[in-house]
Amino acid sequence: MAEPRLSVRSTKARDLAHRLARRENRSIADVVERALEAYELREAGREPASTFYARLTATGVPDIDLEKIIRESRQAHAGPEL
Repeated sequence: MAEPRLSVRSTKARDLAHRLARRENRSIADVVERALEAYELREAGREPASTFYARLTATGVPDIDLEKIIRESRQAHAGPEL
């Protein structure tokens, strides 16, 4: 039984997959699988920034003044003890 095939219509993607496969001495399928797995790991669980900011706004959390927090907790260093 023939294995499923992936058709890529992008010349750039096809050329890159072929080049990487030759360089790493792997099959094109292996290169594509590994690239997609790495992409999935990197992108999994991330929500788009627009969704994050919309959710943050909807929760009613007030903006935090980071400069104020830093100023309030800043302490002068006495310098090195000689």
